[in-house]
Amino acid sequence: MKGIKTLGQFIIEKQADFSYAKGELSRLLRDIGIASKIVNREVNKAGLADILGDAGSTNIQGEGQKKLDVFANEQFISALSSGGECCIVATEEEDDFVRIDSAVSHEAKYIVCIDPLDGSSNIDCNVAVGTIFSILRRKSVDGLATLADVLQKGTEQVAAGYVIYGSSTMLVYTTGKGVNGFTLDPSIGEFCLSHPDMKIPENGTIYSINEGNYVHFPEGIKKYIKYAQVEDTATKRPYTSRYIGSMVADIHRNLIKGGIYMYPTTAASPNGKLRLLYECNPMAFILEQAGGKATDGLNRIMEITPTELHQRSSIIIGSTKMVEKVEEFMREFSPVKSCN
Repeated sequence: MKGIKTLGQFIIEKQADFSYAKGELSRLLRDIGIASKIVNREVNKAGLADILGDAGSTNIQGEGQKKLDVFANEQFISALSSGGECCIVATEEEDDFVRIDSAVSHEAKYIVCIDPLDGSSNIDCNVAVGTIFSILRRKSVDGLATLADVLQKGTEQVAAGYVIYGSSTMLVYTTGKGVNGFTLDPSIGEFCLSHPDMKIPENGTIYSINEGNYVHFPEGIKKYIKYAQVEDTATKRPYTSRYIGSMVADIHRNLIKGGIYMYPTTAASPNGKLRLLYECNPMAFILEQAGGKATDGLNRIMEITPTELHQRSSIIIGSTKMVEKVEEFMREFSPVKSCN
Protein backbone atom coordinates (compact mmCIF):
# COMPACT_ATOMS: atom_id res chain seq x y z
CA MET A 1 0.00 0.00 0.00
CA LYS A 2 3.01 2.31 0.31
CA GLY A 3 2.76 5.16 -2.16
CA ILE A 4 -0.81 4.36 -3.22
CA LYS A 5 -3.18 7.32 -3.30
CA THR A 6 -6.88 6.55 -3.42
CA LEU A 7 -9.54 8.64 -5.14
CA GLY A 8 -10.90 9.72 -1.76
CA GLN A 9 -7.50 10.86 -0.54
CA PHE A 10 -6.80 12.68 -3.80
CA ILE A 11 -10.13 14.53 -3.73
CA ILE A 12 -9.56 15.68 -0.15
CA GLU A 13 -6.06 16.89 -1.00
CA LYS A 14 -7.37 18.85 -3.98
CA GLN A 15 -10.19 20.56 -2.09
CA ALA A 16 -8.07 23.70 -1.95
CA ASP A 17 -8.59 24.00 -5.72
CA PHE A 18 -12.29 24.70 -5.18
CA SER A 19 -13.18 28.28 -4.43
CA TYR A 20 -16.57 27.29 -3.02
CA ALA A 21 -18.45 24.37 -1.45
CA LYS A 22 -15.29 22.31 -1.03
CA GLY A 23 -16.83 19.54 1.04
CA GLU A 24 -20.02 19.20 -1.01
CA LEU A 25 -18.29 18.72 -4.36
CA SER A 26 -15.86 16.24 -2.82
CA ARG A 27 -18.73 14.19 -1.40
CA LEU A 28 -20.57 14.33 -4.72
CA LEU A 29 -17.54 12.93 -6.56
CA ARG A 30 -17.27 10.27 -3.88
CA ASP A 31 -20.92 9.26 -4.40
CA ILE A 32 -20.35 8.90 -8.14
CA GLY A 33 -17.29 6.76 -7.44
CA ILE A 34 -19.28 4.46 -5.13
CA ALA A 35 -22.10 4.00 -7.65
CA SER A 36 -19.60 3.23 -10.40
CA LYS A 37 -18.12 0.42 -8.28
CA ILE A 38 -21.57 -1.14 -7.99
CA VAL A 39 -22.14 -0.84 -11.75
CA ASN A 40 -18.67 -2.27 -12.39
CA ARG A 41 -19.51 -5.32 -10.27
CA GLU A 42 -22.65 -5.99 -12.28
CA VAL A 43 -20.92 -5.41 -15.63
CA ASN A 44 -18.21 -7.90 -14.68
CA LYS A 45 -20.68 -10.63 -13.72
CA ALA A 46 -23.17 -9.86 -16.49
CA GLY A 47 -22.46 -13.11 -18.30
CA LEU A 48 -23.32 -15.11 -15.18
CA ALA A 49 -26.48 -13.27 -14.22
CA ASP A 50 -29.81 -12.43 -15.77
CA ILE A 51 -28.86 -8.86 -16.60
CA LEU A 52 -27.86 -9.20 -20.23
CA GLY A 53 -30.11 -8.38 -23.15
CA ASP A 54 -33.03 -6.01 -23.56
CA ALA A 55 -35.12 -4.65 -20.71
CA GLY A 56 -38.21 -4.51 -22.93
CA SER A 57 -38.43 -0.71 -22.74
CA THR A 58 -37.15 2.35 -24.59
CA ASN A 59 -35.73 5.64 -23.38
CA ILE A 60 -36.83 9.14 -24.38
CA GLN A 61 -34.76 8.93 -27.58
CA GLY A 62 -36.67 5.81 -28.64
CA GLU A 63 -33.61 3.62 -28.14
CA GLY A 64 -34.04 0.12 -26.72
CA GLN A 65 -32.83 -0.07 -23.14
CA LYS A 66 -30.59 -2.91 -22.01
CA LYS A 67 -31.11 -4.39 -18.57
CA LEU A 68 -27.79 -2.98 -17.42
CA ASP A 69 -28.82 0.47 -18.72
CA VAL A 70 -31.76 0.42 -16.35
CA PHE A 71 -29.69 -0.96 -13.48
CA ALA A 72 -26.92 1.65 -13.91
CA ASN A 73 -29.48 4.45 -14.12
CA GLU A 74 -31.11 3.33 -10.87
CA GLN A 75 -27.77 3.03 -9.06
CA PHE A 76 -26.55 6.51 -9.95
CA ILE A 77 -29.87 8.16 -9.14
CA SER A 78 -29.96 6.31 -5.81
CA ALA A 79 -26.40 7.29 -4.89
CA LEU A 80 -26.89 10.92 -5.87
CA SER A 81 -30.24 11.09 -4.05
CA SER A 82 -28.90 9.79 -0.77
CA GLY A 83 -25.76 11.93 -0.78
CA GLY A 84 -27.60 15.21 -0.22
CA GLU A 85 -25.38 17.33 -2.46
CA CYS A 86 -27.40 17.02 -5.66
CA CYS A 87 -30.75 18.71 -6.36
CA ILE A 88 -31.32 17.43 -9.92
CA VAL A 89 -30.15 14.42 -11.92
CA ALA A 90 -30.58 14.53 -15.70
CA THR A 91 -29.96 11.20 -17.40
CA GLU A 92 -30.23 9.74 -20.86
CA GLU A 93 -32.67 7.12 -19.58
CA GLU A 94 -35.34 9.47 -18.16
CA ASP A 95 -37.89 11.51 -20.14
CA ASP A 96 -37.52 14.47 -17.77
CA PHE A 97 -34.93 15.50 -15.21
CA VAL A 98 -35.18 13.84 -11.81
CA ARG A 99 -35.61 16.28 -8.95
CA ILE A 100 -34.18 14.94 -5.71
CA ASP A 101 -37.18 14.89 -3.38
CA SER A 102 -35.58 15.24 0.01
CA ALA A 103 -35.51 17.66 2.92
CA VAL A 104 -32.15 19.04 1.80
CA SER A 105 -32.93 19.41 -1.92
CA HIS A 106 -33.67 23.12 -1.45
CA GLU A 107 -30.12 23.67 -0.19
CA ALA A 108 -28.29 21.23 -2.50
CA LYS A 109 -25.97 23.14 -4.81
CA TYR A 110 -25.29 20.75 -7.68
CA ILE A 111 -26.86 19.30 -10.81
CA VAL A 112 -25.53 16.08 -12.33
CA CYS A 113 -26.06 15.23 -16.00
CA ILE A 114 -25.15 11.62 -16.67
CA ASP A 115 -25.08 8.89 -19.28
CA PRO A 116 -25.22 5.90 -16.91
CA LEU A 117 -24.02 3.31 -19.41
CA ASP A 118 -22.50 4.59 -22.65
CA GLY A 119 -22.05 2.00 -25.39
CA SER A 120 -24.60 -0.36 -23.90
CA SER A 121 -25.33 -1.93 -27.29
CA ASN A 122 -21.94 -3.62 -26.84
CA ILE A 123 -22.81 -5.25 -23.52
CA ASP A 124 -23.84 -8.60 -24.96
CA CYS A 125 -20.58 -8.74 -26.94
CA ASN A 126 -18.30 -8.21 -23.89
CA VAL A 127 -16.94 -4.92 -25.27
CA ALA A 128 -15.89 -2.01 -23.03
CA VAL A 129 -18.69 0.29 -21.90
CA GLY A 130 -18.65 3.34 -19.65
CA THR A 131 -20.34 6.09 -17.65
CA ILE A 132 -20.08 9.80 -18.48
CA PHE A 133 -20.98 12.56 -16.03
CA SER A 134 -21.10 16.35 -15.88
CA ILE A 135 -21.49 18.43 -12.72
CA LEU A 136 -22.98 21.93 -12.75
CA ARG A 137 -23.57 24.39 -9.93
CA ARG A 138 -27.18 25.53 -9.72
CA LYS A 139 -27.80 29.17 -10.61
CA SER A 140 -31.13 29.70 -8.85
CA VAL A 141 -31.11 30.80 -5.24
CA ASP A 142 -34.64 30.35 -3.94
CA GLY A 143 -36.93 27.33 -4.04
CA LEU A 144 -36.39 24.16 -6.03
CA ALA A 145 -33.96 24.01 -8.93
CA THR A 146 -35.56 24.07 -12.38
CA LEU A 147 -34.78 23.15 -15.97
CA ALA A 148 -33.06 26.52 -16.37
CA ASP A 149 -30.45 25.33 -13.85
CA VAL A 150 -29.74 22.32 -16.06
CA LEU A 151 -29.53 24.17 -19.38
CA GLN A 152 -26.10 25.70 -18.85
CA LYS A 153 -23.24 25.95 -21.32
CA GLY A 154 -20.40 23.48 -20.95
CA THR A 155 -18.15 26.33 -19.85
CA GLU A 156 -20.17 26.40 -16.60
CA GLN A 157 -19.21 22.83 -15.61
CA VAL A 158 -17.41 22.55 -12.29
CA ALA A 159 -16.41 18.92 -12.85
CA ALA A 160 -16.77 16.17 -15.42
CA GLY A 161 -15.55 12.65 -15.84
CA TYR A 162 -16.06 9.18 -17.17
CA VAL A 163 -15.67 5.62 -15.97
CA ILE A 164 -14.56 2.92 -18.39
CA TYR A 165 -15.45 -0.67 -17.56
CA GLY A 166 -12.89 -2.63 -19.56
CA SER A 167 -9.91 -4.92 -18.99
CA SER A 168 -9.43 -2.71 -15.97
CA THR A 169 -11.91 -0.18 -14.59
CA MET A 170 -10.80 3.44 -14.63
CA LEU A 171 -12.34 6.69 -13.43
CA VAL A 172 -11.02 9.81 -15.18
CA TYR A 173 -12.14 13.26 -14.07
CA THR A 174 -11.39 16.96 -14.05
CA THR A 175 -12.43 19.92 -11.92
CA GLY A 176 -10.81 22.40 -14.28
CA LYS A 177 -7.33 21.85 -12.86
CA GLY A 178 -6.06 19.17 -15.21
CA VAL A 179 -7.13 15.56 -15.72
CA ASN A 180 -6.35 12.59 -13.49
CA GLY A 181 -7.09 8.89 -13.92
CA PHE A 182 -7.73 6.28 -11.24
CA THR A 183 -7.72 2.51 -11.72
CA LEU A 184 -9.93 0.32 -9.56
CA ASP A 185 -7.91 -2.12 -7.46
CA PRO A 186 -10.36 -5.00 -6.85
CA SER A 187 -8.23 -6.37 -4.02
CA ILE A 188 -8.98 -3.33 -1.84
CA GLY A 189 -12.09 -2.03 -3.62
CA GLU A 190 -10.61 1.43 -4.18
CA PHE A 191 -9.85 3.64 -7.16
CA CYS A 192 -6.11 4.39 -7.00
CA LEU A 193 -4.26 7.18 -8.79
CA SER A 194 -2.62 5.56 -11.83
CA HIS A 195 -2.58 8.30 -14.49
CA PRO A 196 -1.74 11.69 -12.91
CA ASP A 197 -1.98 14.86 -14.99
CA MET A 198 -3.13 13.18 -18.19
CA LYS A 199 -2.24 14.96 -21.45
CA ILE A 200 -3.40 14.08 -24.94
CA PRO A 201 -0.66 14.27 -27.60
CA GLU A 202 -0.98 17.38 -29.77
CA ASN A 203 -1.15 15.16 -32.84
CA GLY A 204 -1.93 11.52 -33.44
CA THR A 205 -2.35 8.79 -36.03
CA ILE A 206 -5.74 7.30 -35.06
CA TYR A 207 -9.14 8.39 -36.34
CA SER A 208 -12.38 7.01 -34.93
CA ILE A 209 -15.63 7.25 -36.87
CA ASN A 210 -18.37 4.92 -38.05
CA GLU A 211 -17.34 4.78 -41.70
CA GLY A 212 -20.43 2.71 -42.48
CA ASN A 213 -22.28 6.04 -42.59
CA TYR A 214 -19.76 7.57 -45.00
CA VAL A 215 -22.25 8.39 -47.77
CA HIS A 216 -24.36 10.38 -45.29
CA PHE A 217 -21.50 12.48 -43.85
CA PRO A 218 -20.97 16.19 -44.58
CA GLU A 219 -18.55 16.78 -47.45
CA GLY A 220 -15.89 18.18 -45.09
CA ILE A 221 -15.83 14.94 -43.09
CA LYS A 222 -15.59 12.87 -46.27
CA LYS A 223 -12.63 14.98 -47.41
CA TYR A 224 -10.89 14.49 -44.06
CA ILE A 225 -11.35 10.71 -44.16
CA LYS A 226 -9.79 10.61 -47.63
CA TYR A 227 -6.98 12.85 -46.36
CA ALA A 228 -6.38 10.42 -43.46
CA GLN A 229 -6.07 7.52 -45.90
CA VAL A 230 -3.49 9.10 -48.21
CA GLU A 231 0.11 7.93 -47.81
CA ASP A 232 2.41 10.74 -46.66
CA THR A 233 5.51 10.01 -44.58
CA ALA A 234 5.91 13.58 -43.31
CA THR A 235 2.50 13.53 -41.60
CA LYS A 236 2.63 9.80 -40.69
CA ARG A 237 -0.29 9.01 -42.95
CA PRO A 238 -2.21 6.89 -43.65
CA TYR A 239 -3.74 7.06 -40.20
CA THR A 240 -5.09 4.02 -38.42
CA SER A 241 -8.86 3.59 -38.26
CA ARG A 242 -10.10 2.42 -34.84
CA TYR A 243 -13.79 2.51 -33.95
CA ILE A 244 -15.22 0.59 -30.99
CA GLY A 245 -18.73 2.04 -30.95
CA SER A 246 -18.46 3.15 -27.33
CA MET A 247 -17.70 6.86 -26.98
CA VAL A 248 -15.93 6.33 -23.66
CA ALA A 249 -13.69 3.57 -24.99
CA ASP A 250 -12.80 5.38 -28.21
CA ILE A 251 -12.01 8.70 -26.52
CA HIS A 252 -10.13 7.02 -23.66
CA ARG A 253 -7.81 5.32 -26.15
CA ASN A 254 -7.27 8.53 -28.10
CA LEU A 255 -6.62 10.49 -24.91
CA ILE A 256 -3.76 8.15 -24.07
CA LYS A 257 -2.35 7.55 -27.54
CA GLY A 258 -3.39 10.63 -29.50
CA GLY A 259 -6.16 10.64 -32.06
CA ILE A 260 -9.51 12.05 -33.09
CA TYR A 261 -13.10 10.90 -32.51
CA MET A 262 -15.81 12.11 -34.88
CA TYR A 263 -19.57 11.75 -34.69
CA PRO A 264 -20.81 14.19 -37.33
CA THR A 265 -24.27 15.01 -38.55
CA THR A 266 -25.89 12.64 -41.05
CA ALA A 267 -29.01 12.71 -43.17
CA ALA A 268 -30.80 10.71 -40.47
CA SER A 269 -29.43 12.89 -37.63
CA PRO A 270 -29.15 16.43 -39.05
CA ASN A 271 -28.46 17.89 -35.59
CA GLY A 272 -26.03 15.16 -34.62
CA LYS A 273 -26.78 12.13 -32.46
CA LEU A 274 -24.83 12.42 -29.22
CA ARG A 275 -26.38 14.33 -26.33
CA LEU A 276 -24.88 17.73 -25.56
CA LEU A 277 -25.41 17.85 -21.79
CA TYR A 278 -24.26 14.41 -20.70
CA GLU A 279 -21.98 13.20 -23.47
CA CYS A 280 -20.47 16.03 -25.52
CA ASN A 281 -19.99 18.68 -22.81
CA PRO A 282 -18.28 16.48 -20.20
CA MET A 283 -15.99 14.86 -22.76
CA ALA A 284 -15.14 18.29 -24.19
CA PHE A 285 -14.25 19.57 -20.70
CA ILE A 286 -12.00 16.57 -20.05
CA LEU A 287 -10.21 16.73 -23.40
CA GLU A 288 -9.67 20.49 -23.25
CA GLN A 289 -8.21 20.14 -19.76
CA ALA A 290 -5.89 17.46 -21.16
CA GLY A 291 -4.71 19.81 -23.92
CA GLY A 292 -7.09 18.70 -26.67
CA LYS A 293 -9.95 20.32 -28.52
CA ALA A 294 -13.68 19.70 -29.04
CA THR A 295 -15.88 21.28 -31.70
CA ASP A 296 -18.98 20.60 -33.79
CA GLY A 297 -17.02 21.53 -36.89
CA LEU A 298 -17.01 25.28 -36.32
CA ASN A 299 -18.22 26.02 -32.80
CA ARG A 300 -16.49 25.12 -29.57
CA ILE A 301 -18.70 22.45 -27.98
CA MET A 302 -18.67 24.03 -24.52
CA GLU A 303 -19.90 27.38 -25.86
CA ILE A 304 -23.08 25.97 -27.41
CA THR A 305 -26.15 27.21 -25.53
CA PRO A 306 -28.46 24.26 -24.70
CA THR A 307 -32.17 24.83 -25.25
CA GLU A 308 -33.56 21.42 -24.31
CA LEU A 309 -32.72 18.59 -21.95
CA HIS A 310 -31.90 15.91 -24.51
CA GLN A 311 -30.39 18.24 -27.11
CA ARG A 312 -28.16 16.52 -29.63
CA SER A 313 -24.94 17.69 -31.21
CA SER A 314 -22.27 16.57 -33.62
CA ILE A 315 -18.79 16.36 -32.14
CA ILE A 316 -15.20 16.31 -33.36
CA ILE A 317 -12.87 15.80 -30.42
CA GLY A 318 -9.28 14.80 -29.74
CA SER A 319 -5.73 15.90 -30.47
CA THR A 320 -5.68 19.63 -31.23
CA LYS A 321 -3.91 19.54 -34.60
CA MET A 322 -6.15 16.74 -35.88
CA VAL A 323 -9.33 18.59 -34.84
CA GLU A 324 -8.07 21.80 -36.45
CA LYS A 325 -7.43 19.92 -39.70
CA VAL A 326 -11.04 18.68 -39.72
CA GLU A 327 -12.21 22.24 -39.06
CA GLU A 328 -10.27 23.39 -42.15
CA PHE A 329 -12.12 20.87 -44.31
CA MET A 330 -15.47 21.71 -42.69
CA ARG A 331 -15.03 25.45 -43.30
CA GLU A 332 -14.09 24.84 -46.92
CA PHE A 333 -16.54 22.13 -47.89
CA SER A 334 -19.31 21.97 -45.27
CA PRO A 335 -20.02 25.37 -43.71
CA VAL A 336 -21.54 24.93 -40.27
CA LYS A 337 -23.84 27.51 -38.73
CA SER A 338 -22.38 29.42 -35.82
CA CYS A 339 -23.92 28.84 -32.40
CA ASN A 340 -23.73 32.58 -31.64
